[in-house]
Amino acid sequence: MSYVSNRVLKINVGFLLADGPGHSHETTFDVPEIRVADDLTLAYVRGSMRLSRTKEGILLQGQLDVGIRGECYRCLDPVTQNVTLELEELYLYPPQPGAELVVDDTAILDLAPLLRDEALIVASRGWLCQVDCKGLCQNCGTNLNHAACDCAVEDIDPRLAQLKKLLK
Repeated sequence: MSYVSNRVLKINVGFLLADGPGHSHETTFDVPEIRVADDLTLAYVRGSMRLSRTKEGILLQGQLDVGIRGECYRCLDPVTQNVTLELEELYLYPPQPGAELVVDDTAILDLAPLLRDEALIVASRGWLCQVDCKGLCQNCGTNLNHAACDCAVEDIDPRLAQLKKLLK
């Protein structure tokens, strides 16, 4: 697979730092498949952001549409979920010890860690490949959306066996 380099998520904000507090800049993204981190590849990143210089650093505000790849939590088929991330974060400048979001001494603002965190939070909810996903057979593991299995499942919890008699 080929990905766009995640260097496109590194924004040079030196001109904003030099201009001083009160100045801002609009930037847009229209990026195809990109590997944001070792554990996250996004199908796309699109949207616009406003970068504003404050006395504490750079305030990033915007809305990005991203395609998060994952698996259906019932059948494990691959799924791409389209999500809109509302972003509003302050990147500190000058960098301070222990701060996660900073503009480094080279005046580079790295958007990748923020995108990774936001996307993984959204992805932790899990998705279905379709509303009526049938999942996997609990005995043989067949994906019931694609094929029927030959398992004759009659294993009934002994505590519920009396209820089965009511169906007859």
